[in-house]
Amino acid sequence: MPTQLGNTVDFSEAKVIFSSPEAYTHFDAEIRFRLIQALQTTLDLEQLLHIFFDHVQTVVNLEGLSYKLDLLGIELTLGRQSIHTGSYRLITQQDFLGEITFCNNKRFPEKDLAVLENLLNVLVFPLRNAIRHREALSAALEDPLTGAGNRLALNNTLQREIIRAQRYEQSMGVLMIDLDNFKSINDKYGHQTGDEVLRTIVDAMRNEIRGSDVLFRYGGEEFVVLLTSTTLASARYIAERVRSRINGLEIEKNGERIPTSISVGLSMLQPEDSVRRLLERADYAMYCAKNEGRNKVKVCREELA
Repeated sequence: MPTQLGNTVDFSEAKVIFSSPEAYTHFDAEIRFRLIQALQTTLDLEQLLHIFFDHVQTVVNLEGLSYKLDLLGIELTLGRQSIHTGSYRLITQQDFLGEITFCNNKRFPEKDLAVLENLLNVLVFPLRNAIRHREALSAALEDPLTGAGNRLALNNTLQREIIRAQRYEQSMGVLMIDLDNFKSINDKYGHQTGDEVLRTIVDAMRNEIRGSDVLFRYGGEEFVVLLTSTTLASARYIAERVRSRINGLEIEKNGERIPTSISVGLSMLQPEDSVRRLLERADYAMYCAKNEGRNKVKVCREELA
């Protein structure tokens, strides 16, 4: 049974193992059947939790619901937060499926807790399928070497963000980044060291961009950073910060420092831009940076006009 801690009904120390249909034998079969049917309509994790929340509210007085799964960086809140909460760690015999918290403006009566626990038994297997679907999608959109987004993720994200920025008249920018003299690193130190350098550079770039910005591997030693809701001045500042960080990296092999620097091209979204045009301008600016001696940030001429 849950323990009462002040105004909170706390399940966080208990491991709820979902394995037996006998756990909800006495629950209303019609309610359970309707919920099962609704949950089978989607593999999208957020949509699944919205459906679950809507159905729970028809049988239990509930103000809000929150869900957290650190493994996938998911933290979702539905409804309103309240001082009375009941939290469940969702664990099957094979998987940890995160933690779900119910919120109410009054302390949960025992009968409502029993209903919530039985509804969670209905949720757990669709939730597991949605988590695995999310993991599969993430793997399909991720560069396996560096963990940055891949070309497919770049195209999908840019198309979506360009439409959003143009619709709401928001500014956005793109950085095209190329690691200078990377071939010489591979030739001198070997491809394994080259891979380590790429991973280190990706980690360093992630630390310098904002939480709202997105990093992608464009191919080889080229990367793209999507800068959402940013001005030209702010985009240039971020680009210079990334360039400076990479130039100051201390990567050593056999007691010898491996020099690292990047050439960066910046383009800002224009009213009639497509994904291709936006990237082409950033790419041209990056090659201008290389032609002028590398280890530079160059802005496309259209942005300076």
